Amino acid sequence: MNKNNLPIYFAIAVVLGILIGVFFGGNSNNLLSLSKTPSKEQKIKKLINFIEEDYVDNVNTDDLLDGAIKEMLGKLDPHSVYIPKEKLQALTENMQGNFAGIGVQFKMIKDSITVVQPIKGGPSIKAGIKAGDRILIANKDTLYGKEYRSGTIPKYLKGETGTKVALQIYRKSNDSLFTADIIRGKVNIKSVDLAYMINDSIGYIKLDRFARNTYKEFKSSITTLIDDGMTDLVLDLRGNGGGFIDIANRIIDEFLEDDKLMVFTKNNKEQIEEFFATKMGAFEKGGLYVLIDENSASASEIVAGALQDNDKGTIIGRRSFGKGLVQIEMDLGDGSAVRLTTARYYTPTGRSIQKPYSNGKKRNYYRDYQKRVTSGELLSKDSIKVVDSLQFKTPKGKIVYGGGGIIPDVFVAIDTTSYMSSFYFNSLNDFAFNYVDNNRKELSKWTVDLFITDFDRDETVLDSYFSKIKDKVKPSLKTKKNIKKYLKASIANMVFGDVGFYKIIHKDDKMIQKVLELESINE
Repeated sequence: MNKNNLPIYFAIAVVLGILIGVFFGGNSNNLLSLSKTPSKEQKIKKLINFIEEDYVDNVNTDDLLDGAIKEMLGKLDPHSVYIPKEKLQALTENMQGNFAGIGVQFKMIKDSITVVQPIKGGPSIKAGIKAGDRILIANKDTLYGKEYRSGTIPKYLKGETGTKVALQIYRKSNDSLFTADIIRGKVNIKSVDLAYMINDSIGYIKLDRFARNTYKEFKSSITTLIDDGMTDLVLDLRGNGGGFIDIANRIIDEFLEDDKLMVFTKNNKEQIEEFFATKMGAFEKGGLYVLIDENSASASEIVAGALQDNDKGTIIGRRSFGKGLVQIEMDLGDGSAVRLTTARYYTPTGRSIQKPYSNGKKRNYYRDYQKRVTSGELLSKDSIKVVDSLQFKTPKGKIVYGGGGIIPDVFVAIDTTSYMSSFYFNSLNDFAFNYVDNNRKELSKWTVDLFITDFDRDETVLDSYFSKIKDKVKPSLKTKKNIKKYLKASIANMVFGDVGFYKIIHKDDKMIQKVLELESINE
């Protein structure tokens, strides 16, 4: 923004501060509450009109308003945020768990949109679209030869449910060109990344987030695993940034006995709302391990905290992010929205796990990870700073702490041996895709389990990758070992999906190894 416009920017911020106060001080679910305070509404209108009519330079008042709202919310907590309309739809789709479109995962290969995988149950897979197909034209829009950025492609493929998009497709596997008329429909964005049996008795479920469809997917997964003989479950919440609290509570309910307190919230009027487990739990008697890390936040911490405070299962990993604030979203009427913190949540023992924050210093708040690195916390549990005054006891006498994240029962240091530079990740993904693209017929004959044990035993594929990069970098012996694993996992991901990728990665996963170690001790 032009520095000459700053006085206007802050003037609008002051007036909007009054206006937002009206929004949230009254009925936050009804924007018509403004009509009760016509003088304040007139102030903002007069100011905007004054700027538009008489300001010496041309200014975009929409941009000024957006900036003013951001400035105000920046004075609050780090999780009270403004969401511009160009971002709101994607965020909403992600949390609702679906979108309207044709349903493909794609990758830009040179100048062409290439289907990595059609999404299961989506319109494209029903229309016969296959992995490796190139989308050349959508309706009358030519999409090849223009070097589009990946972020610009969805607008050509998404659309309202029931609308048609005519695609021209090139299929490399048989060198054919054909058209496909696809009726856009609801496409599921899965939140259960993976569910499978690690061995005969231990099941594994990885949750990506707590979206509207998460509980349904989770319930289906846990039911299948129980039918497969699961007696102990590994619930992986690493990297899970949270979502809806009611969805988190429904998942907690699967593990806790009737009437156990799961979580409670408290607002600015000291009003408390408590949430208790019901008799609906399907895995109340089973063994449980919950994996968390520094990126497990919000609803993930509600789950981990509820289980830890009720002495259910074992929390494994590293201290979680530390978000204990509840937000409500309000539509601003122009496609944008505000998420405002309206309460704090507390684990059953009464601890708040919100880490400290200073108003207006969001940048420092999100640099917490760097502090954990420099303090040594990611490598040693002894480096985690706790506050004795925030000490709590579970019913069985276990000591737990509030004040910033969930501290695990069993600490597992970050695996520094698995580090690879972005060059390797990018080049490996490109190589893996090209390899699969050129060998789809042969790869279709493999099963996932046989692939994991037998693929590239003679390292022919691995050597081919190394020959591609030999003039660019010289990987160390440790890096070569990681490259071998990640290359195989990347190829498996493109052939079998997430189950292929994670089954390979999990063979060296330190937290899963810790689970197996604890299981052997308890036998």
